[in-house]
Amino acid sequence: MAEEFDLIIVGGGPASLSAAIYAGRAEMRVVIFERLYVGGQVAATWQVDNYPGFPDGVEGPELIERMEKQARRFGAEFRSEEVTLIEIDGLAKVVTTGATTYRTKTIILATGADPRKLGVPGETELRGRGVSYCGTCDGPFFREKEVLVVGGGDAAIKEALFIARFARRITLVHRRDKLSGEKIHQTELARNPKISVEFDSTVERILGTEKVTGAVVKNAKTGVSREVACDGVFIFIGHQPNTGFLCNLFPGQCMGEIDTDLDMMTSQPGVFAIGDVRKDSYRQIATAVGEGATAAIAAEHWIAEHFAAPGA
Repeated sequence: MAEEFDLIIVGGGPASLSAAIYAGRAEMRVVIFERLYVGGQVAATWQVDNYPGFPDGVEGPELIERMEKQARRFGAEFRSEEVTLIEIDGLAKVVTTGATTYRTKTIILATGADPRKLGVPGETELRGRGVSYCGTCDGPFFREKEVLVVGGGDAAIKEALFIARFARRITLVHRRDKLSGEKIHQTELARNPKISVEFDSTVERILGTEKVTGAVVKNAKTGVSREVACDGVFIFIGHQPNTGFLCNLFPGQCMGEIDTDLDMMTSQPGVFAIGDVRKDSYRQIATAVGEGATAAIAAEHWIAEHFAAPGA
């Protein structure tokens, strides 16, 4: 017989941890399924400066550890399983992870998003050999080396600033004529003598066999391509929502962000979406935590309206 829950949360980032805290306090039986590690992108973020309550900033892993401990305190369960299918059975939802099936009254989708790829020759072949999508994870391996950072938003700028702690020289390659990250980060970038920016440029190819040795960079205005010697290429050009396994539930939004109402409920009653997987999310830790709280409260109300009391 399938194990039953009041709430299943798919994904283990800050949004889901916030939801688990609120659901646990409401005495709902809640479980978080996370296929990799709890914390998502925040667990690999070296410094978080804009989360309330930490005037001097806080390291991402520490923030996640505190959130997880709080969720466990209120009874949330954690399981390292990958959700492969969600089906609707009347008011109930059937969740499949590998060979195991669970039933739940409500679901919160907090599956986040994966880094977008450039799709250029050499990128796949040299991933882990100089091609990276996480400066916090891999920056220390490039001490006194030269690297390219691709992108122009907050993620690219902040990761470039972090990598500059180790690298000798960084070239930020951006396809537009100006950066789009927060002004405070742009100012910090401009003041860093290790970092230069190439505007109106794209990476056409990543060079190397056993490891990255350079990249071909093309200037869109001049049409000129040139080889740039480097030891690593860090790519920060956005993320792809992890919604591929939800095509049966949201055929019109397959592989894309999911629409929700103000309670974070999707077009499927009793199914909520929060964080980076939700359309129009601001992609900030503080807003994700707020979305998690909202979804958990809404889930409690939905259960009260359609079922007996939580836990029954």
